[in-house]
Amino acid sequence: MNLGFLGLQFSFGLQQGNMAPIYSYLGANESQLPMLQLAGPLTGLLIQPLIGALSDRTTGRWGRRTPYFLIGAVLCCVGLFAMPLSSSILMAASLLWVLDAGNNITMEPYRAYVSDRLDLSQRQFGFLSQSAFTGLAQMLAFLTPAILVGLGMNQDWVDPHHIPYTVRVVFSIGAVLSLTTILWSIWRVPELPLAPAERAEILSRPSGFGATLMEIAVAIRDMPRAMRKLGVMSLFQWFGMSGYWTYATYSIGRTIYHTADPQTSAFHSAVLTTGEVAAFYNAVAFVGAFAMVPFARRIGPGPLHALALAAGGLGMIALPLMQDKAMLFIPAIGVGLAWGSIMGNPYTILTSAIPAVRTGVYMGIFNMMIVLPMLLFAVVMSRLDLGVVSIGFDVYHAALDSDPRNMLRVCGACLIAAALAVAWVEEGRARPVLPEPVAA
Repeated sequence: MNLGFLGLQFSFGLQQGNMAPIYSYLGANESQLPMLQLAGPLTGLLIQPLIGALSDRTTGRWGRRTPYFLIGAVLCCVGLFAMPLSSSILMAASLLWVLDAGNNITMEPYRAYVSDRLDLSQRQFGFLSQSAFTGLAQMLAFLTPAILVGLGMNQDWVDPHHIPYTVRVVFSIGAVLSLTTILWSIWRVPELPLAPAERAEILSRPSGFGATLMEIAVAIRDMPRAMRKLGVMSLFQWFGMSGYWTYATYSIGRTIYHTADPQTSAFHSAVLTTGEVAAFYNAVAFVGAFAMVPFARRIGPGPLHALALAAGGLGMIALPLMQDKAMLFIPAIGVGLAWGSIMGNPYTILTSAIPAVRTGVYMGIFNMMIVLPMLLFAVVMSRLDLGVVSIGFDVYHAALDSDPRNMLRVCGACLIAAALAVAWVEEGRARPVLPEPVAA
C-alpha cells in the first residue's frame, strides 16, 4: 500500500522543492510566490472533500478507491513531465493546476484506504508507517538533483527559459515513479470487496451530484468535537509549513550564499542546498515516524504531536541564524520530527473520532483544514494585481521587509502555536484500544 503512497509523495516533494525556484527562473519576484502557489490549496479545497464523498459512495467493479488512484496517477504523470518545459509563469501556473489536481484526487483515497484495510488497533502504526514513507519519498525527491550534480551534471546548465536541466531530469523520474508505483500498489493490494450490508447501505443513499454535496454539508454539520479542535491546530500548522516550503530556499540563499538573484550560480547552489537539507529532515521524518509508534501508544498521539511541532517551530526559528552550510542540518532535525508527526499522528486522532461509513468524506473535509490555511497564507503574504482589482495584503513586503529570514521566524512561531492547540484536543490522549466486535 505504501509503495504507491511513496510515488505520490515523491511528486509532492518535487513541488515543494522546485515550484518557487521555477517561478523565479521565469521572472516572478519573491512577493508573488504565495499567490502563484494557489493551485495546490484551491484544488485541494475543491477536490478533496468531493473525491472523499464520491469514493465513499462508489460501488463499481474496480472498488471504491481504485478509480481515483488511477485518474490521479495519470494526471500527476502528465503534469510532472510537462512542468519543466514551461516557457512562462502562466504556463507553469496552469500546469501546476493539472499536477495538483492529480495529486489531490489520489491523496484522499490513499488516506481512507488505510482506514479501510486496517482495524482500529492497527491504524496508529498504519498512519505512522505512511508518514515514514512520506519522509522517504520526499527525501529522494529533494536529494536527486544534488545526486545528478554529483554524477557530473552542470548545475548551471539551463534551458532558454533559465530552468536547469537537473529539474527536467528529476521531474521526468518523478512522472515515471508516481505512475508505476501507484499501478503496482493497486495490483499487489487490491481493495477488499464490500460486504453485502455495506453495499446495500451505499446503494440506499440518494444518488447524484447534489446528494454528494448534501452529504458533505451534513458531515460538516455533524463534525465530531475532536475534529473541530484539530482544525485550530491545522490553521497554525499548515500556515507555517506553507511559508517554510515557499521561502526556505531564499533564506538559505541570503544567509549561506549571500544572493537574492535567481539567475546566478549562487542561487542554483542555494536550491541544491535546500534540497539536501530537506532530504535530511525527511530522512529524520522517515526514522522518526517509526520511532514515534511506542511513544504514541504510551502518551497518546496528541501530546506526542505537540512535542514534535514545538521542536519543528524551534528549528525554523533557528534556521536563519545558521551562517555555515553544515550548521543548517541541526535545526533541520526539529523540522524533520515535526514533519514525521504531521503526516501520521493527526490522522490517528481523527480516525478514532469519525464514523467508519464517512471515512472518505471526513478525510476530504480534514484536508480542507490543510488547504484553507494555505489559502490564507497566500492572501495575507502576497498580492495579485488583476488590473481593476488587487487580491491580497502583501504582508511579506509591508511587515516582513521582503526578507525570507523573517518569514521563517513567523513560520516557527506558527508551529509552536499549533503545538499549544493540539494539546487542547483531549481525544488525542492515550487510551486502551478495545478489540472490535466480531460478527456472529
